[in-house]
Amino acid sequence: MKKITIISILFCIVGFSDLAKAQQDAMYSQYMFNTLAINPAYAGSRNVTSATALFRNQWTGIDGAPKTGTLSVDAPILNKTIGLGVQVFTDKLGITQTNGGTLSAAYRIRMETGSLSFGIQTVFSQYRANFTEVPLSSAPAYDPAFADNVSKFLFNVGTGAYYNSDRFYVGLSVLDLMPNSLTRYESNNIAMGSKQALHVFLASGYVFPLSEDFKLKPSFLIKGVKGAPLEADLNAALWIKDAVSIGAQYRTSADIGAMVEIQAKPQIRIGYAYDRSTTVLKEFNSGSHEIMLRYEFGFSKGKILSPRYF
Repeated sequence: MKKITIISILFCIVGFSDLAKAQQDAMYSQYMFNTLAINPAYAGSRNVTSATALFRNQWTGIDGAPKTGTLSVDAPILNKTIGLGVQVFTDKLGITQTNGGTLSAAYRIRMETGSLSFGIQTVFSQYRANFTEVPLSSAPAYDPAFADNVSKFLFNVGTGAYYNSDRFYVGLSVLDLMPNSLTRYESNNIAMGSKQALHVFLASGYVFPLSEDFKLKPSFLIKGVKGAPLEADLNAALWIKDAVSIGAQYRTSADIGAMVEIQAKPQIRIGYAYDRSTTVLKEFNSGSHEIMLRYEFGFSKGKILSPRYF
C-alpha cells in the first residue's frame, strides 16, 4: 500500500495528464553551476573551456524517487565571440527515464563592463515509461492509462539570453518549445495524455564585497511551466577568502537547503547541496543530496586567475 501511495505521489509530481502538469525538466539546487542546462546563452561565458559534472539524488528513502546526472562541457571560440556547449544527461523518476544530449551555441557581444549573449539549443532524448509495471490494485484491473509501455525518441529546441560581468549576471531562457506528445490514450472515447510543456527560466545573482576576505552572493531562479504554478529558488552564499562558500536556499512551497562550495585549486571547484522537504513529502524521505565537480582547462602554471563567481 505504501509503495502504491508513493508511486501515486510521483505521478502527480511528474504531471501525468494535461490537467496536472508540473516541471518536467530535471531540477537542480546548484543551478548556478549548471546554467548550461537551463540557458544555452551561457555557453562560453566563463571565457575558458569548462567541464561540469553533477549528480542529484532526490528524496532519499522514497522508492522510485528522482535521480539525475549531467556532464557538460562549454568553451568560447573565434576570439570568444561564439560559445559552444554540449551536455549529456540521464533523469530517472519512478517508472520513467529520460536519457539524452543537448547542443548549445551562443553569440557573444563584448560590452564595456560585461558580455551579452544570445543562444539556441537542440535537445535529443529517449523517453521511456513502463506503465504496465504499476500495480493498480490487489485485484486484476484495467486502466487504459497504464495499458502500454512507452518508448519515444524526442527532439526539442530552446533559446535564451544571458548577460554577465565580474559581479553580476542575469539570464532569461525558454526551453521545450515543441509540445511533443509523451503519452496518449482514450478514456470514455476522449483522447487524453501528456505532452512536453514549455519551460521559462529567469535567473540572476550579484556579488557584494563585504571586506577583503568576505563576499555575499545572493541569487535567485524563477521557474515557470505552462499549466503549473511559478516556483522560485532563493539563495544566499558567503564567500570566505574566495576559497570556501557557505550558503542557504529556500524553494517556494517545496524545500529548504544548505550548500557548501570549495575552490580546491584554481581549476577545480567542488560543491555539495542538501535539501529538506517542507511539504508532506518530508514524512517519506530524509532529504536530497547533490554533488558538483567543475574543472577548467587552459590555465598556464603560475598564471593569476581572477575568481569566477558564476
